[in-house]
Amino acid sequence: MLVLLGFILVFHVATAALLFIATIDNAWWKIGSSSTDIWQACYSNGSDCNKNIEDYGDCIKAIQATMCLSVIFCCISFIVFVVQLFRLQKGQRFFIAGSLQLLSSLSVMIAASIYTSQEANFHKNMPSGEYGYSYILAWISFAFTLISGVMYIVLRKRK
Repeated sequence: MLVLLGFILVFHVATAALLFIATIDNAWWKIGSSSTDIWQACYSNGSDCNKNIEDYGDCIKAIQATMCLSVIFCCISFIVFVVQLFRLQKGQRFFIAGSLQLLSSLSVMIAASIYTSQEANFHKNMPSGEYGYSYILAWISFAFTLISGVMYIVLRKRK
């Protein structure tokens, strides 16, 4: 049981790290040496960054908000899991931690889905490019938070 709990803790920390990287790093969209993300658009290897991305409309604000919410839910879920680990009675499930992790999963899915559907509008004045690794990490972290949320709900506290 101790090995399983150790694996779950490491998995949760790795998921939180993926969420932080996907939210903060500047690589949601790549065009040669230029990159954009949900916070700013950088050109020429980061030497010229335009922090005014309000031209994208309210969609970018929704993406920013839901990605921040996913990170917050993931961190709170980790704290709640650790607290429940010591306070929960034997035989009970980790419903609160699992529910918060599923909310984190839902938030990152909403953010990545909005970005996917609005990508053409965001980059209409730019040459064609491709999705960056932060976008891919967002989808990977969606799967990881979903898996860990289900693991928390299924997991029972045992000796």
